[in-house]
Amino acid sequence: MKAWLSGLPREKADILLLLLAAAMVLAPHALHLPAWLSIATAAPLLWRAIITVRGRRQPPLALLVPLALLGIAGVYASYGTLLGRDPGVAMLALLLTLKSLEMHGRRDNFVFVFLSFFLLLANFFHAQDILSAAWMLATVIVLLAVLLSAQYGTLQPRLAQRLGLLGRMLALAIPLSAVMFLAVPRPDGPLWGAPHEGAQARTGLSDSMQAGAIASLALSGEPVFTARFSTPLPPQDQLYWRGVVLGDYDGATWTRRGADRRTPASDSRIDISLEGQPSHYEVTLQASGQRRIFALDLPRSIERLPGNPYVVSSALEVLTIQAITSTVRYRVSSQPRYRLQAGLSPEQQQPWLALPAGSNPRSVAWARALRGSGAQMLAPANAIAAVLDHFRRAPFRYTLQPPLLGKQGVDDFLFTTQAGFCEHYAGSFVVLMRAMGIPARVVTGYQGGARNTDGGSPSLTVRQSDAHAWSEVWLAGRGWVRVDPTSAVAPLRTERNLDAALLASPSPSPLTAWRALAGLDGGAHGALAAWRQQWQQAEHDWSRWALDTTPQRQRAMLDSLNKLPATTLALACAVLALLSAAAGALVCWRQARQGDPLDALYLQFCHQQARRGHSRAPHEGPHGYAARLAAGKATPEAHAAIAQFLAIYAAMKYGNANPDELSRARRSLRRLLTQCR
Repeated sequence: MKAWLSGLPREKADILLLLLAAAMVLAPHALHLPAWLSIATAAPLLWRAIITVRGRRQPPLALLVPLALLGIAGVYASYGTLLGRDPGVAMLALLLTLKSLEMHGRRDNFVFVFLSFFLLLANFFHAQDILSAAWMLATVIVLLAVLLSAQYGTLQPRLAQRLGLLGRMLALAIPLSAVMFLAVPRPDGPLWGAPHEGAQARTGLSDSMQAGAIASLALSGEPVFTARFSTPLPPQDQLYWRGVVLGDYDGATWTRRGADRRTPASDSRIDISLEGQPSHYEVTLQASGQRRIFALDLPRSIERLPGNPYVVSSALEVLTIQAITSTVRYRVSSQPRYRLQAGLSPEQQQPWLALPAGSNPRSVAWARALRGSGAQMLAPANAIAAVLDHFRRAPFRYTLQPPLLGKQGVDDFLFTTQAGFCEHYAGSFVVLMRAMGIPARVVTGYQGGARNTDGGSPSLTVRQSDAHAWSEVWLAGRGWVRVDPTSAVAPLRTERNLDAALLASPSPSPLTAWRALAGLDGGAHGALAAWRQQWQQAEHDWSRWALDTTPQRQRAMLDSLNKLPATTLALACAVLALLSAAAGALVCWRQARQGDPLDALYLQFCHQQARRGHSRAPHEGPHGYAARLAAGKATPEAHAAIAQFLAIYAAMKYGNANPDELSRARRSLRRLLTQCR
């Protein structure tokens, strides 16, 4: 294969290298473009490669124009418009590949390369992680190799030599890039994460909950956020990350209270009493397309996000004004011990007691009978304990694959299937509490997280698989109290993690066992957990120092430099200047010392012949020198070696030989030197 490529004419090799660069540019976009468009962009590149290798004629413009119009119509059919971010990227990808079929000269090649650079930058809309950055850097090198190849004449070095030269050029550009990264002002928020029309949530918790909604997230290992603590890590069973509070129930689905669920009303008069020592930490929240930010129960203070303020509902839900379309970072202080709204009036309790008429009659009747009436009525705390004890004693199972439920879902779950995930237990528990006359609601968020103590302060990585639902009940004098009925059935869920709880179930699935073995749950017991923690740490550092350097952080770094004494700054600048000058001088000295390897071999040959009494005259060239040496007294074998040496040198020095043969020629000259003695 290598010999076949090296045997191609230069024009064909350059075109194939250009097509390879375009394929590398388009590869990441294939994850986000419609399937038909990915095929439609790959086909022209393959077509042009076949045309180039076989020497066929390029298709006429009369064929390319209908293809372009057909592609534009397909983009419009897929997106409903030709304007906007995603349709624009799709159009650019389509037109770039069609351009490959009508390239005829250097100017077309340059246009193709510059369009490829622009499309490569558009990949930042979708991914900014380490692997994406590494792929894009490799693509940039190949694109620059295409530009470099166009600058050579009829002869050019091998591809490996061109890539090596580009690597050295990029290495020289790194210091300047670092200076620009620190010194050039930047706008608020990442440039490539700007909100766009039609932004939608990618994945994660929603404003509603029904059976199976959270179980579907449990199979996803996608990171949601990382929390780095400046105080000791709380115990695992206290890691409840508050998200959405659900109070309205129609018999099948739980939703947030209120007609307008998009913007909660900010309430600065929330009755909260905080106790104990707070936890301080910094959250790095990944882009979700949603407006929800998370904090440990109970958030005491949350840092404001630049350019995207948040509002807090009376249920302590925290939502930003705009969707979160890029990674954000905020500092939080949370209080593990608290009293929330301990003084609710009867009117304020009523919305948290409502049940749809005629829904789940068997569960409602059982709950009322369990609590009793009159003098035999259980106190609220005792009623809660009785329900939790029923969950422990009855044959309930914790599973990701519960049986389907009928119209009366809670009745079917409590008395028939008795198998479910956290949303089944939280939802049914709230129904039982309300049937007993105890105000209750469902809270969804995340519970736990993979611990990582490497690299300084302890941190947690919370993934979609940590999604969880629990309950809150209102008790007089204590306010809203968290109750997690899942812990009564699967205590390992809150003590360790999801997979530990599923493995402890009577019939764990093979998928659960494999996830725990591979460490895909992020737990500390997986075989790959250590590697995953290291990678998570690397991704966190990359996000913190490369992607999320805000204008405020940039100014803080520059301000720290301004606080240094002037003499220290001057001395540092002088040292850097001297080091740069010394590095440049060293490079020039090494190049001057090494000289041309071909001339060094010729000079060695001349010295060898001079010792034999045949010095080269200043005016003699290789051919004249060879003719005079032929009249000497050397053996026929030596004469043949001398003639061959000088012929190769003359061809390499003055002829139109291929530079790819230079290393091979030097080896031949060294071998002939031993025969010329």
